[in-house]
Amino acid sequence: MSFKIAIIGAGSVGFTKKLFTDILCVPEFKDIEFALTDVSEHNLAMIKAILDRIVEANRLPTRVTATTNRREALEGARYIISCVRVGGLEAYADDIRIPLKYGIDQCVGDTICAGGILYGQRNIPVILDFCRDIREVADTNAKFLNYANPMAMNTWAAIEYGKVDTVGLCHGVQHGAEQIAEVLGAKSPKELDYVCSGINHQTWFIELRLNARPIGKDELVAAFEAHPVYSKQEKLRIDVLKRFGVYSTESNGHLSEYLPWYRKRPEEITRWIDMSDWIHGETGGYLRYSTETRNWFETEYPQFLEAASKPIDPAKRSNEHASHILEALETNRVYRGHFNVKNDGVITNLPQDAIIESPGFVDRFGINMAAGITLPEACAATCMSSINVQRMSVHAAISGDIDLLKLAVLHDPLVGAVSTPEEVWQMVDEMVVAQAQWLPQYAHAVPAAKERLSKSRVKTREWAGAARRSVRSIEELRAERAALKQAG
Repeated sequence: MSFKIAIIGAGSVGFTKKLFTDILCVPEFKDIEFALTDVSEHNLAMIKAILDRIVEANRLPTRVTATTNRREALEGARYIISCVRVGGLEAYADDIRIPLKYGIDQCVGDTICAGGILYGQRNIPVILDFCRDIREVADTNAKFLNYANPMAMNTWAAIEYGKVDTVGLCHGVQHGAEQIAEVLGAKSPKELDYVCSGINHQTWFIELRLNARPIGKDELVAAFEAHPVYSKQEKLRIDVLKRFGVYSTESNGHLSEYLPWYRKRPEEITRWIDMSDWIHGETGGYLRYSTETRNWFETEYPQFLEAASKPIDPAKRSNEHASHILEALETNRVYRGHFNVKNDGVITNLPQDAIIESPGFVDRFGINMAAGITLPEACAATCMSSINVQRMSVHAAISGDIDLLKLAVLHDPLVGAVSTPEEVWQMVDEMVVAQAQWLPQYAHAVPAAKERLSKSRVKTREWAGAARRSVRSIEELRAERAALKQAG
């Protein structure tokens, strides 16, 4: 087979490498072209060198091109994969820093909450530019695979306003299933059969079977509470399981910021999180992790390049959806996964226009969703709160309506649990002004926002958060990795 895959935001070096090697684990895909594009020439050069080394080491006919000209990369592409972060770590730092001044403590801040909503405002105009280029220069039947957060908002904009065949892809379901299989004593995650449904990062294991045996709430709670590691790392997640009766796919830290109950008071936050790793609830944890990862890669790049000389091992193909979807579409080998698409009857008790995450099957006819799923009422209610915020956020990003943007932030579950309307109005003004270079749709609103900020009487505080850690140096990271290696 010979076709073209374009990767936008290919400068996300580690993730691009993973997608690349996954796809090349499919025997029929050796003769395809990868067109890489990014706004950073530096990152593009690094990732192209790594992928070229992989191609050379495995003696493949695969072609790799790299350009900062997005339309050139998209021209004729059958599949387009996006993993962009508009504004990079600079804008992301403001997504965490500014809300903290108003008492809003986020672990990740890339899905909803104040940070995720502003992230969506930066991404959506760019997503629509991608869609325009796809319609104009890509293959007639091109499919857009979005990996970028905020997943639901980006996918919603691409489908509803970009008018491009789009699916959103995430790995939260797979990671949750791996946890459940482990606590239940399964030899392999493949022994676990499950149905997850909901919205991205708020998807729920509504049906579980281990070797065809149904698993109920009590057994699952007992298994997690008995686990020596997860019982400490997933305290909030286990508490939600006890109260809702079903396990969430999302990590302790992620889940904590989508709900109004666990991060509303600083003294409560430390009760529910675990500091052994950022993903369990650390304040600004993913920002710290991303910063350290970038610094580590820049410093240790020669080692990454050397590692690219190893043969591709199909046994190490990851469970990221992209390669499996492409394999199913092109070879008709059926793949079952959980995908982010417009609801349209898939989940009966969520709005039809919402972007949901639910099971589907892929073959040469496309992605076919299992329809008619009904969520438990508490799960649906929790999802509905986020869907309403997502809808307003998308409409605000499209229209550049700063008042609608403020209403979206006001209705966010965690923001509403922590902040007053006056604080939200000022916070959004401050975030829009700080990120104006990435928010062209709000250019008309920036002068008035600056004027309001100059006269504001809403008090803020300089606060690092309830559980903040400093970014570690390269020397500290090396010492930690050496210690872990020595320990086993």
